[in-house]
Amino acid sequence: MPAWLSQLLPIVILLGVITFIVSRLPKVDIGHSDAFMARRRMNWLPLGLSYAFLYMGRYNLTVSKNALGDLMTIADFSQIFLVGTVTYGFSFLINGPLTDRLGGRTTMLFATAGSAVANLLMGVATWDLLTGSLGILQKGPSVAIFFSLLYALNMYFQSFGAVSIVKVNAAWFHVRERGVFGGIFGILISLGVYFAYDWGRLIVNNAPTIAPDSEQKAVWWVFFIPAALLLTFCLATFLWVRDTPGDAGHRDFDTGDASSGDDGPRLGVFEVAKKMLSNPIILTIAAIEFCSGFLRQAIMQYGYIFAKQTGHMADFAFANWGMMLCVAGILGGMFAGVISDRLFQSRRGPVSAILYGGMVVGALALLGALNMTVALVGWIVVGMSLCIIGVHGMLSGTASMDFGGKKNVGVAVGIIDGLVYLGSGAQAGVYGALLPKGDAAKIVDNWMVWPIVMLPVAVIGLFLASRLWNARPKGAGGH
Repeated sequence: MPAWLSQLLPIVILLGVITFIVSRLPKVDIGHSDAFMARRRMNWLPLGLSYAFLYMGRYNLTVSKNALGDLMTIADFSQIFLVGTVTYGFSFLINGPLTDRLGGRTTMLFATAGSAVANLLMGVATWDLLTGSLGILQKGPSVAIFFSLLYALNMYFQSFGAVSIVKVNAAWFHVRERGVFGGIFGILISLGVYFAYDWGRLIVNNAPTIAPDSEQKAVWWVFFIPAALLLTFCLATFLWVRDTPGDAGHRDFDTGDASSGDDGPRLGVFEVAKKMLSNPIILTIAAIEFCSGFLRQAIMQYGYIFAKQTGHMADFAFANWGMMLCVAGILGGMFAGVISDRLFQSRRGPVSAILYGGMVVGALALLGALNMTVALVGWIVVGMSLCIIGVHGMLSGTASMDFGGKKNVGVAVGIIDGLVYLGSGAQAGVYGALLPKGDAAKIVDNWMVWPIVMLPVAVIGLFLASRLWNARPKGAGGH
């Protein structure tokens, strides 16, 4: 088998597995026609893949860090990631209300086009860093400062992604269908992680060298190729995605969420924000998702860096990092979505509490593995990824629709997903300060702080999730 085919075969298998799982999802009979279901699939497929490729254009930074080696240190990476994630978190103050007003289709166009431009600029910066052709990074700002600015630009546009996909789908999915949609949301996140890590590494490994006598790869392609894919799906979104069934020639329907029965005029931004911020359920979800953002990035970003620094990239889980995280995310999303709708009557709290219990167990197991059996570290963090992506799909992807309602979901997702990325920024700052640096990072024992910091955050998330056990959305019409 040719080498290129053996590398692409797992991609084909993975897509086949995803197609099979989606086709076998349990059906919830809401009375939709076959024509409606076909049009809805046509709507969320380009939208969902746009979201997945946004992830590829976000976490390619981690792949580039490993490929650049000492040209981008752990401290540099942590600063860049911190600035980007905090920018992402605070961008929702603007982008959530904008999405409610302009519609998710329009803001997904902003997301894909803007992120594509930012990735092109990061690719040019990487080219200059490696070749010195422009002389900017050799004579001007440091790598950390320059990439922080470009990554912040990328993350501003990226912040439209989640709120856009949830805004559109809030009008297309009834509340009783949304648990399964939360699972699909988890699949999209998982695909994006897979694209970022495994496709990103494939791109770097197959890139040409920067000169005939050099071993340094042309790392800039890990930014240019996602940019091209984002522009392609920007066009696909423009052609096929519509905000509501009515815009696509079908009948709009009551989705049974917090906007159900609310036929009044649209509230102003500050009125909506006040309404959301006075809702204890929304605030609890946001607090849980702060913990989720902290833990998710602690696993995905620093798990990969741990393997590179300590010489464990050959371990199966790390050698297939993107694939393993993708499979874990699919399983976590499907587990969460199906049992939420089928076992807990579309309540999201019980599933989130169960999965956070898994995070607590995982953090304890990780402590033990670093002490005794390092070969298990990759498998443990993959299991923790299953749990945290399941929670994220349930809360940011589903509960935000339920409790925000389709009219105000942009602000609701803005609050919730904004806290996710403030949590991400917090972990970047904490780990940037506490994780070992230089040669000390090559010693496994020096990474004990990694799970020690995770454990209390997981316990807090478990406590908060348990507070949502019986929470259900209530519409204005009493639904």
